[in-house]
Amino acid sequence: MLVTDQPDTMQYKARSPRNWGRTLKGYAFGWAWFDPVSSWALRRPFVPSSLLWAAAEQAGTSVEHFFDAAQLPRKNVHENKLAEALVHAAAARTIAQRKEAEWQQAFFGNSTAGPEARRMLEAERYAASHAYNLTRRHFGFMLKNDPPRIKSQTQSPEEIAAIYGTKFERLSLDGIANGNTAIEVSKPIERAAGVDYWLRFQSPSALLGDTVYARVLEPRGVKNPPTIIFGHGICIEYDHWRGLIDEARTLRAEGFRVIRPVAPWHGRRRLLGSFGGQPMMSRVPGGLFDAFTGAAQEWAVLANWARQASSGPLAYGGTSLGALIAQFAAEKIGERDARLRADGLFLITHSGRMTDATFNGDMAGLLGVDLSAEKHGWNRERIEAGLGLLDPARLPAVNPKQIVTVLGKRDRITPYASGLSLIDSWGVPDENRFVWDRGHFSMPLTMIRNPAPVARFREVMTQL
Repeated sequence: MLVTDQPDTMQYKARSPRNWGRTLKGYAFGWAWFDPVSSWALRRPFVPSSLLWAAAEQAGTSVEHFFDAAQLPRKNVHENKLAEALVHAAAARTIAQRKEAEWQQAFFGNSTAGPEARRMLEAERYAASHAYNLTRRHFGFMLKNDPPRIKSQTQSPEEIAAIYGTKFERLSLDGIANGNTAIEVSKPIERAAGVDYWLRFQSPSALLGDTVYARVLEPRGVKNPPTIIFGHGICIEYDHWRGLIDEARTLRAEGFRVIRPVAPWHGRRRLLGSFGGQPMMSRVPGGLFDAFTGAAQEWAVLANWARQASSGPLAYGGTSLGALIAQFAAEKIGERDARLRADGLFLITHSGRMTDATFNGDMAGLLGVDLSAEKHGWNRERIEAGLGLLDPARLPAVNPKQIVTVLGKRDRITPYASGLSLIDSWGVPDENRFVWDRGHFSMPLTMIRNPAPVARFREVMTQL
């Protein structure tokens, strides 16, 4: 069953009551016209305002420090208006930080807050974080000055060689840790669909070295459910923005326990003075190396926890960046520990080669990534050689009958032809391929009203 062009005609029997608000979003925005609109929004208002917002975080309420942090000239800037924007951002940031501290105490600390109090606190923390993110709008008046794109911080080949070897040989991840990392489990929140709680642990990656967070969404009434570690896209921060389309809910509705790790430099892992995912984009190729190798080591820790917590099958998956990390992690982890090998893969808007996503897709242009690394001593061939080590092997890490993929014919971010070439080489059967006439951004919205790929993946996993 090769599903093409008309996803709206697929029949699907929901496993839980339908969220009509989400469904209406799918019908309203899950169309191909949504992709160019999203591309424009990302390129024009979001990334420039995010850079200014991140500089404001470094500057506090100081106009002078803001210009230093943003590396902007002072001419033609309404400084009184800028001072007001900095005050708005600082006030919202203070509230968000206070709510986060209360949340940490209630969910991971010794607080005696009961279930209802935790539910209310999570809602308040979520609202405060979203409000702080929205203070980007206060810097919109500066967009007419054409603020700088993401500033390149690319390391030299010598710096990369000190970390990964002259031929990137240490990208092989021989030292993946899988059982020695202690994981803290938060207190839960009861939902109509199931239970939510969080995991946190120290990243085993020496290059990251921060605290990893992962949200777990468990279905109600399912003993030993199948588990999927499901990665998110770049700039996506589910625990900090309202209204994002989250495939994890659909997966839980199908009986999956979903572990949704926060990718490096996103959400609670965001670095001071940067927006979500920015270090990955400002350091090509080093940022991608650090993110993928670090995430793979972290997914091994989560896979070990999942194997201990449930006897059900274990899958890896994700959307966009999350799908690319899932491909990489499945191969590297499976090579080193058969117990943690993925039983299935669920990949949405993925590609077969990192160079296709980096150099041939539109994402670098939308996010303002500087790919002219020659000035840092690189050449295109050497960058491609390094990025090639992040590519999935031509032989899949799992049985191709246990791989389900979703690709968009109009995808210009993770180019469609690259993903199609990969699943052809893997031998993914037709009934596990969902190829729709959509682009990168409209695909998750389309899946709201037509969760047929998720239903198919459930069928695949329940056969194990």
